[in-house]
Amino acid sequence: MKIPRMTVISLGVDDLPRATEFYRQVLNTPPNTASTAITFIELPGAWLALYPLDKLAEDISPQVPTTRNAFSGITLAHNARSKDEVVAMMKCAENAGAKIVKEPQETFWGGFSGYFADLDGYYWEVAWGPMFTFDDNGNMRLAADS
Repeated sequence: MKIPRMTVISLGVDDLPRATEFYRQVLNTPPNTASTAITFIELPGAWLALYPLDKLAEDISPQVPTTRNAFSGITLAHNARSKDEVVAMMKCAENAGAKIVKEPQETFWGGFSGYFADLDGYYWEVAWGPMFTFDDNGNMRLAADS
């Protein structure tokens, strides 16, 4: 068996067209809306899928509730190439309707990051760290590995 890889991250959303437009703005990537039932945002490495929350819960099991908890313990992240890119993406998210939860700032681990909540309450960290580099394809590496 080959090594498993993350190919799709699905987010249950309350309003598919609204979430689609939000992520189009924030990720600056045209969404694939070939199906009216689901949106795919084709990112390098893993796609982001937006699917109505009630339909996603139903697909898993009739017993899965569609109520949201305050914090699920999961965050999504975008690692930037600079502190300026962190600030720019946070501003873009805010302009698209995100709630800024933590303004970009120096971190205890030597980086620079902030958090926003999207329209459905999913938390995103936007971070820069001196320990990360990016190859020509945009894949993140630990600086020691590059």
